[in-house]
This record gives sequence, C-alpha cells and structure tokens, in this order.
Amino acid sequence: MSDPTPDPSDPMPDPSDPSAPTPDSLDRRLETIARHPFRAKFHLRGRDRATAELSGPSTMRWHAYDLIAKRLAPAEPYKDGKQTPYRGHPVFVAQHATATCCRTCLERWHQIPKGRELSRAERAYVVGVICRWIEREVAAGGR
Repeated sequence: MSDPTPDPSDPMPDPSDPSAPTPDSLDRRLETIARHPFRAKFHLRGRDRATAELSGPSTMRWHAYDLIAKRLAPAEPYKDGKQTPYRGHPVFVAQHATATCCRTCLERWHQIPKGRELSRAERAYVVGVICRWIEREVAAGGR
C-alpha cells in the first residue's frame, strides 16, 4: 500500500467522468448516513488525520481504490464483515463512517448487492464516497 501506483490491469476510474457522483450528491448521502449513531462517532483523529493531511487527496484516492479492489470488490471478500480495521489508515475509518466497510453495509446503505464482483462504476462510487468523507473531515479540522 505504500506505492500509490495503480495496477495497470485494473485502471482507476476517472473522478472527472460525467457519470461519477457529484460532491453534492455524495454530501447528501453522507449526511443521511451520519444520522446513524454508530456511523456518526467516526472522525479522523491522531495519526489517521495526519496521514490524510500529509498525503493529500490524490494519494488518498489511490489508497482507497487499492483497498476497495482488494478487500471489498470481490464477489465474496475474504472475512467479509470483519475485513476492515477500525483504525490504522484514514480509508479504514472512512469506510466505517460511510458504511462501505463490508458487502452487507454496502447492500443496506448503498443498494449495491452482495454475491457479485463490484463493477467499475460501483468501485468509483465507493471510492468517491470514501474520499468525499475524508475531504470533509480534513476541511473541518481537528475535533
């Protein structure tokens, strides 16, 4: 994960793609999810916040795409429901805050069905949700 270079066999979705969700639509979705008490308690703190601030949005996007491709995109992810740590990387914290931590949460909160590999558009959507949450946390400053 230290190398943000993408795997050429699985190109990263272009965030400027017109079919990609807009920041406004992501903000509305994030506000809905944040009303849930469990999701609302997650914020970037300490080392996770420092990593996000120092790495910047571009690197966070690469990390999110890489982690999603490995841990969430397969039809049956290894240890689904337990594969996302609660801390250790800003993307992990964001996954819990945005209900993109496992396939059950993806289905429940984002209507992305379990049992099949995520499409390229679904991966782009998940990465967009995660990155938007991180952007909002960094912009909000320390809590």
